[in-house]
Amino acid sequence: MDENASGGDSGDIDWNTDDELEIASYGLPSCSSLTVNDGETIAGSTEASSSAGSSSSKMIDHFVGMGFSEEVVAKAIQENGEQNTDLILEALLKHSASSSASSSKSKLIDHFVGMGFSVDMVAKAIQENGEENTDSILETLLTYSALGQSPQAEQHINSDQNSPELDGSFLDGFSDTDSFEGEEITNPDPDKEEKLVSLASMGYSVQEASIAMERCGPNTSIAELTDFICAAQMAKAADALLAEIEDKPRPKPSNGYHKHKKRRMLDYEKPPIDEPIRLPNPMIGFGVPSNPDVIVHRSLPEAAAGPPYFYYENVALAPKGVWDTISRFLYDVEPEFVDSKYFCAAARKRGYVHNLPIKNRHHLVPLPPQNIYEALPLSRKWWPSWDTRSHLNCLQTCIASAKLTERIRKALEECDGEPEPPHHVQKFVMDECRKWNLVWVGRNKLAPLEPDEVEMLLGFPKNHTRGGGISRTDRYKSLGNSFQVDTVAYHLSVLKEMYPDGINVLSLFSGIGGAEVALHRLGVRMKNVVSVDISEVNRNIVRSWWEQTNQKGTLIDFADVQQLDANRIEQMINAFGGFDLVIGGSPCNNLAGSNRHSRDGLEGKDSSLFYDYFRILDLVKNMMQRN
Repeated sequence: MDENASGGDSGDIDWNTDDELEIASYGLPSCSSLTVNDGETIAGSTEASSSAGSSSSKMIDHFVGMGFSEEVVAKAIQENGEQNTDLILEALLKHSASSSASSSKSKLIDHFVGMGFSVDMVAKAIQENGEENTDSILETLLTYSALGQSPQAEQHINSDQNSPELDGSFLDGFSDTDSFEGEEITNPDPDKEEKLVSLASMGYSVQEASIAMERCGPNTSIAELTDFICAAQMAKAADALLAEIEDKPRPKPSNGYHKHKKRRMLDYEKPPIDEPIRLPNPMIGFGVPSNPDVIVHRSLPEAAAGPPYFYYENVALAPKGVWDTISRFLYDVEPEFVDSKYFCAAARKRGYVHNLPIKNRHHLVPLPPQNIYEALPLSRKWWPSWDTRSHLNCLQTCIASAKLTERIRKALEECDGEPEPPHHVQKFVMDECRKWNLVWVGRNKLAPLEPDEVEMLLGFPKNHTRGGGISRTDRYKSLGNSFQVDTVAYHLSVLKEMYPDGINVLSLFSGIGGAEVALHRLGVRMKNVVSVDISEVNRNIVRSWWEQTNQKGTLIDFADVQQLDANRIEQMINAFGGFDLVIGGSPCNNLAGSNRHSRDGLEGKDSSLFYDYFRILDLVKNMMQRN
């Protein structure tokens, strides 16, 4: 339900650096005189050579006054002659353009050198991939580093020639996957010093790294620590943006609203609480099937009491203050943070704000596979003992490239004959496995999950997203943005006894129908479902599933939540007698830690749609109370 942009091998990474590495391809040393090719000495810095004529001095002063350096002007005059002013100017302009390009390249080199890569290695990677393709440059550098290759060896892991001895290091858990949903990637447990060094090499201060480790715990992965630091860095900007929005005048009530029943949003515009919401560890919310009695009762604010019941979902690892804001707007209900690894074989850390009862919840039957071996039994034959994963990481909207899996295969084949690959090769392979959820399909062969395997892990029926003109790319994207059905069904299970005759559902940001599938698998009859999603692909998937499962109720779909104004909502409430459940999860594009370009919190272009979720929910609550 959280709409992420899909990508190729990895998402966009925002390389920000204000430093420049000086590569003087044209500049000459600054000195009191300048010697050119034929040995003649001409004016250089502040003093004119006595052998230079006044004409030459005036011309140098003229071009220096235009902003060119004395050295460059002197060289242009020497090459073109004093009389050819047009040619001199043309040469100076060409030099200026070349210097600009060199400066851009210098910044790129400086950025990667600041991450701990050598200048030679960076220059080689830029030459191979071009200056524009920063994702490919980073992937090449990480490969060099992981496999201990030096550019001088003039060999690449993709080459058919023999690779040099593997002897490098790899930045622990560094993730460049920004089409991800912002999930952490669980890596091995390096000690504190190694993590601090890794974070420092990524450009974070020691203080930021130390605070992140203290807040998140000693066993937290590098990727989760970077998410935490990014979220902290976003805090001031997000708070300023939120304050700006709250200061704006509110629209006047319309469409049948009475003045004394203005939107309750105004009642919840109060300053953030001092202590921000913290993510629990372990992330089991109010209880999971293996530990159901963590919390069996909670008190809800009076304004939050249902019906209608509401259920809102988004990524847990959001910028600082986001969950405080979400909770404040949704009637001060405390979020329930849950990792889906307690329900299935893949992690999916999410926050849920809802007013549902939490007593007597039950899981779906049969239970889904609880680990990788149960979920993918055929892979066990090829699974090496040094790959200790029991669960996959968060299922994403894109998959690894064939180029990457081929690179891994060649790296492993070069270690044939040894009992196990060397430690640094294992580390390289495991980092990529965790980043892309690669699984073993043969000897030395890794592959990404197939769409039907992703469907199974997320709790959808087989071929739920297959057919109807839907491409594999669209399948991965839609699945990566969906609910984990077993997790959501556990929370919604209390509705079965509460609504034995069926339920009316308003499903916002429906995606591929995770909420609808969960209710169906729980045996909750859906009398009327109003489904809203911007993606035509997703709407077609939900419509097809509705028909194939012979649902007896009515399905109405809309393309945009902004189409649901007060008049339309009132019409539907009058027609159906109200909504029993308002469920959804607005896009997480601007919340996910992997988004380096526009992690703008709830004020971002896409994630600000949360306010439409609240707007619609509040309209439904007010109208149903009035009726």
